[in-house]
Parts: sequence; structure tokens; C-alpha cells
Amino acid sequence: MLDLKGKVAVVTGGASGVGLALVRLLGQEGMKVAVADIDPNALDTAVAELKGAGVEAIGVKADVTKQDSMDAAAETVYGAFGAVHLLFNNAGVGLGEAQRRIWTLPEKDWNWGFAVNVMGIVHGIRAFVPRMLDGGEEGMVINTSSANGGLFALPATPIYAATKAAVTALTETLQFQFLMDKTKLRAAVLFPGPHVVNTRIMASNRVRPAEFSDGTEKAAAYNNMRELAEASGLKMQLTEPEEVAEFALASVKSDRFWMFPESDAHNAILRNRVENIIARGDLPIPNLGI
Repeated sequence: MLDLKGKVAVVTGGASGVGLALVRLLGQEGMKVAVADIDPNALDTAVAELKGAGVEAIGVKADVTKQDSMDAAAETVYGAFGAVHLLFNNAGVGLGEAQRRIWTLPEKDWNWGFAVNVMGIVHGIRAFVPRMLDGGEEGMVINTSSANGGLFALPATPIYAATKAAVTALTETLQFQFLMDKTKLRAAVLFPGPHVVNTRIMASNRVRPAEFSDGTEKAAAYNNMRELAEASGLKMQLTEPEEVAEFALASVKSDRFWMFPESDAHNAILRNRVENIIARGDLPIPNLGI
């Protein structure tokens, strides 16, 4: 999809982080933008900024964990724009699980992580893809995964890694089905990076709904990854959300399925993983040089 001007994009989690960087960039490309987010204040701010920059934009309050909410979002978007060409299923959460063992993690933590990171994408697909198919136009569904889990599992974050592994498998299957049905739609899986992305995903625990909470969750100690790095004295190289958005846009224009930034460290981990699978060998802890 080389010509995006006048086309319509939907971005879930679009009022902050990578989502906000995406809607800004897509707006600059001349696209009509539907910003979907659960935070009404952030949503209003994002849409006001876009409109102030001359972008044709609407805000849609949407809870990706609820199918009826995403169905209503689709109804709103199609009522406003009549079509959708790019669907970024981008909303995601992190959990307070770092360095904890799988058998110690509460069931509600698992439910919360999968409700947003996996079922949020399923709900987005179910709400928008049938309408996109009926429209008969070229389009793309881009699902946000992570190298952590989506390509190889890191031991410190078992819930997050498991959800992102599911996103990769789900997106591969979606692309296979689009091809099998000879549709004009394509799927793609986005791996933000190549370094840790400087977002507020650690703070997502602060807005956890009551149904996914047992009251024991702790607020994140830091607002973003840069604060964590500085407080820990780490010389952590970070990727900014704007870099992710630029890479994602370039990948859309190049019609890539694997939207995976080049990284020697990641390539080495992947190569070692695949070689061990083929050899039916050991499962070494990844050596992170990222």
C-alpha cells in the first residue's frame, strides 16, 4: 500500500506510546485516523492535537477486552469514514511480574494479560475484518507483538511472553487465511524495537479493571523505561515510540509480514533458537546483547 492519502486507519491504544506516535505519523501521511483508547482524557488530548495539525481524526472510547465495545467502535468508525484500510491492533499491557516464577503468579494476572494482549486483537479482528472484506479494497491488519515471546521467550516475564507468542501465531494464521481466500487484505506482525521501547507500559497495572484485580497489584515504580534505566544506573539503549512508528509505516509501504527491525543481537538469538529446535537440543537462556 504505497498511497495512503485519504485512506482510513484505526489504531487501538492510540492515545499514548507507540499508538500515539502512529496516529501522528499516519495523519502526516494524509490518512483519516480513528484513535481508539480506553483512557478518555488521553483520547481527547490526542484527537485535539491531531485536529489542530489539520488531520481528519475521531476519537473512539473502546475497551479491547470487550467484544461489544469493539463492535461499537467499528460502527462509529464506519459511520464516520465509511471504510477502514489499516487496522493497527496495538493496545497492550505489561504486568508486575518481573522476575517472578510462573507458579506464583495469580490467575487474574494471567486473565488480564491475555484479555488485553491476545483477546484484544481477536476482538479487533472480529469487529473490523468482516467489514474490511465486504469493502473489497486493499487493506492490512497489523498486530503488535514483541520479540519477547513473539520470537523467543525471555524468562523474566512469563505472562507477557506467552501473550506475545500467541499474537505471532494468531497473525501468521490470519495471513494464511487471507491468502487461502484470495482476499485483498493482508496481515502483518509488528515487533517494536530493536531495543526496549520507551513507553509507559509498566504503568498499565494502574488502570487494571476490578474484574482482573485481586487488590494486591502494586503501582509501577517508574512512569517509563527511561526512568527505570536511570534509577538502576543502567546504560540501556532505548527505542523511542516515534522510531517504531516510522519503521511500521515503512513496513506497511513495503508490504512486509515480519515487521522486525534489523538487530545483530536478535538475529543471533533467533539463529541459536532455530538451530536448537532442529537439533532437538537444549533450551539455553538467551544471551541478551540488546
